[in-house]
Amino acid sequence: MAIRALSVCMGREAARRIGREGWSPDLFSLLLGASGGPKWFILGRLDRLLFGDFLQRGDQPLSALGSSIGSWRHACLAMRDPVVAVDALEQGYLYQEYSSKPSAAEVSGVSRAILKRLLGRTGGADLVNHPRIRSHVVTARGRGPSGSSSAPLLATGMGAAALGNALSRKLLRHHFQRVVFHSGTVPRAGLALEDFDTVFCPLQAESVAAALHASGAIPFVLTGEQDIPGAPPGQYWDGGIIDYHFDLGQYRGEGLILYPHFRAGVIPGWFDKFLPWRQAALHEIDNLVLLCPGEEFVADLPFGKIPDRSDFTRLGHEERVRYWESCVERSAALAEEFAALIDGSDPLRGVTLLQ
Repeated sequence: MAIRALSVCMGREAARRIGREGWSPDLFSLLLGASGGPKWFILGRLDRLLFGDFLQRGDQPLSALGSSIGSWRHACLAMRDPVVAVDALEQGYLYQEYSSKPSAAEVSGVSRAILKRLLGRTGGADLVNHPRIRSHVVTARGRGPSGSSSAPLLATGMGAAALGNALSRKLLRHHFQRVVFHSGTVPRAGLALEDFDTVFCPLQAESVAAALHASGAIPFVLTGEQDIPGAPPGQYWDGGIIDYHFDLGQYRGEGLILYPHFRAGVIPGWFDKFLPWRQAALHEIDNLVLLCPGEEFVADLPFGKIPDRSDFTRLGHEERVRYWESCVERSAALAEEFAALIDGSDPLRGVTLLQ
């Protein structure tokens, strides 16, 4: 029996509406993109189908909310040719190479080069001025020691943030402020994000690259961004610190949430990875449609897992590239199964109801 590559999970309201109306892209008002670094390779072919075909069939505005690599993926959607942009991101990310012990400056230099390849000459303006896609790039502005570029001070701040978060996620606000850079003059309705002190800053074409780099700037690994134009002064870090997979209960929009994800589980913030009781209760999100690789499919991949950041240190460059290329090729199965579902006679075939 063939292994199913794609797992499709839906909340009750999402299943009701899709069962009645079919797979219309206009049912969705929010597209989510999580942090996760190389994990995104397993969604590469699915992104091409979603960004270049399915979501292009819609007429209604669509909000894209992403942190770290999620915001980079969403930037592709807002380009003139999303498939070409995904290709550029994939090629740049796939073949990145470093010295044996790269500094944060070296890693940031490579990251900026990948973004330059993705955006090209007009990408910043294309993202800011897109007529339908409303981009929201999530970053974390450091406070106190967490806003320092000094490694010892930053380590103190990150340690204190981890301890505070273990007691209560809300205590992260003493160490980081959520700053969301968005296209358009105002953020989209439904994205109040009231769980943290949140600042919304309109993007300019000239600030897009800096905001995207900040959104993926893991402390100690990259340098981050200092004083992004149009935003409060300070040091900006990876948006996944606060919004690793997002707190889905924060969305107040009327449409459905489309969430292509790496796994059938959601962890709100990066520090929550180590706190199993912080896993989100997905059955409470009635308007969620989550697309992810199935467990058996993942187990059948090389090394029995999807790519992740440990591959940089666990594997040599050539072995890592071969492994990642294999996962990218295998990811085509997710796109093929999704295409068959959205164009098939039964829109709920094989769907798992979250309950």
